[in-house]
Amino acid sequence: MSPRRSYDQYCSAARALDAVGDRWTLLIVRELLAGPRRYTDLHADLPGVSTDVLASRLKDMERDGLSTRRRLPPPGAAYVYELTERGRRLLPVLQALGEWGRSELGERRPTDAVRAHWFALPLLSSLDGEGLLEVRLEEGDFHLHVGAEEGPVYGDGPAPREPDVRLVLDSATCAALARGEASLTDAVRDGRATVTGDGTLAKALLDR
Repeated sequence: MSPRRSYDQYCSAARALDAVGDRWTLLIVRELLAGPRRYTDLHADLPGVSTDVLASRLKDMERDGLSTRRRLPPPGAAYVYELTERGRRLLPVLQALGEWGRSELGERRPTDAVRAHWFALPLLSSLDGEGLLEVRLEEGDFHLHVGAEEGPVYGDGPAPREPDVRLVLDSATCAALARGEASLTDAVRDGRATVTGDGTLAKALLDR
């Protein structure tokens, strides 16, 4: 475990950056907001990070009380990493950073990696209410736990049970939502996003 570096400034922002200011740390938090993840899954969804850096950041996060590591019971018998309550409280920080960074997103570059579930956090910010929402994109499916107080905020792949609402949209529309160029209300109204479901979450999307 690397020694903890500090700005040595009596400032809450500086203290926060002591814990999460290192490269990759907040992106690891983004992945762990999906719930417990194996090391190999984290590495696969963080293209560009070296195995040494990822291992070092995970150890630092455990030391700083942001995440824990535990062994799954048989037949899994693998180690997974998950956020602590302190780590989960970084959700609004990531959402604020994402909103602030919208103007930097621009068009996707040829070198840019993309994962479907990376659109989860900006989409979550535009939703009200509570329920399980499944999103289908060209790159794949992911699901959102809208209004969740505990547990995962989102997950990769189809919803683990019958969702309250399904949302289907193309990648161009989802990217426009992430850049702040369109709202979910506009996308549904214009037919660029299709909503199915009869729960309160579906009605909130359809009745906007």
